[in-house]
Amino acid sequence: MVIIGGGPAGNSCATTAARLGADVVLVERDTIGGAAHLWDCIPSKAMIAAGNARSFVQRSMRMGLSEVATDVDLELLRDRLLTLEHRLESQIRSLLASQQVQFAHGTGTMLDAHTVRASTADGDIDFEADVIVLATGSRPRVDDWAEVDGVRVLTTRDAYPPPEMPEHLVVIGSGVTGVEFVHMFESMGSEVTLVVSRQQVLPAKDPEVAAALEEDFLRRGVHLLKGARAVGIGNDGEEVTVSCDDGRVVTGSHALLAIGSAPNSENLGLDKAGVRSEGGYVPVDVNLRSNVSHIYAAGDLSGRLPLSSVASIQGQKIAEHALGALSVSRRRAIDYDKAASAIFTEPEIADVGLAEADAFAEGRKVRVTKVPFASSAKAQINDDPRGFVKIVSDPATGVVLGGSIVGRHAAELISVLAVAVSNGLTVADIHESALVHPTLAEALREAAE
Repeated sequence: MVIIGGGPAGNSCATTAARLGADVVLVERDTIGGAAHLWDCIPSKAMIAAGNARSFVQRSMRMGLSEVATDVDLELLRDRLLTLEHRLESQIRSLLASQQVQFAHGTGTMLDAHTVRASTADGDIDFEADVIVLATGSRPRVDDWAEVDGVRVLTTRDAYPPPEMPEHLVVIGSGVTGVEFVHMFESMGSEVTLVVSRQQVLPAKDPEVAAALEEDFLRRGVHLLKGARAVGIGNDGEEVTVSCDDGRVVTGSHALLAIGSAPNSENLGLDKAGVRSEGGYVPVDVNLRSNVSHIYAAGDLSGRLPLSSVASIQGQKIAEHALGALSVSRRRAIDYDKAASAIFTEPEIADVGLAEADAFAEGRKVRVTKVPFASSAKAQINDDPRGFVKIVSDPATGVVLGGSIVGRHAAELISVLAVAVSNGLTVADIHESALVHPTLAEALREAAE
């Protein structure tokens, strides 16, 4: 097996396949662990954690603590991000080595349907493969109207951390990545304006969830420019000017693009291997196979749900399918509609399964129960009563169909509902569980009741 791409999908596939007895070669041109994972996900969450710590310290006087300094030191922050990246990459390398996975540091290209060339610093190496896995990930999308210089006009990968802390950051894009950057930089002291092309932030999320985040943004002084689609960015080296399609203009010290991603499929040799692509993505079947039966695609390149957690499961499933290891697991197909996801704003947002708004739009009968964290003793102890737990269930059977959580540690708490949704558990199963007191998780039990 030859795998092109060493992110969550490629690593999971490599270690699983090696354990099952395959000879595995992993080709990666950048960093083991994946650029999207180690250059996007991990540093962004580390910066968010730093901002959250700063916000907590500022609130701590209400909890009986003396005021302490909360200045942001960009050099210390940059050093911490590099330390995290190197530590995690080293751990992944050690795991791959322990499984005897051969690593080729270079750019992988298919010469034909069974040959992969790794172009390394020491020259080209050709590998013959029975199975090829494409897991090359994606990169931040940059439209023609946006000239990125990495100083004043940034992509997400220019901001971990940026060359200087923005005095006034204009964030373009109100999806998951955009709102995380709004929270990140506001919590570090920047003034922030968010350009929202629709009439709500997080247009793909439950309106009640989006409204809770909007309310918190406004309380914190974030400027929301709704119904405005950015079409141009002016940059004179001192400030930036973002122009919108409705004529509105917003000026800031910096601008950040968070308008999606583009698949890394160029120069993969898809045509030479006979692999079909659509818009740069590789369409796959339920087993993650391309139109060429022994060539698989996973992670962002597959065009499925772009989450690291999903990519890891895809890699595992590919290895099991390719090696015929049906007895290794129950071999359930991945149900992307039941994958949990989280947004690391403050308050955090997490959801899984069927959303209330989608159920009503489909005319589906559901029972929705909601409990605010304001009624939680633990939330009062934390001095943070924001948010709520919402459970969507079948009114006839009580089976948990989905749920949303807004509040502290929502990304952790959603795991309870994710297990319930994936395994057909009922609200009674949650309610009859003896959870620890006092915890925020008790709100899940109350919502189930």
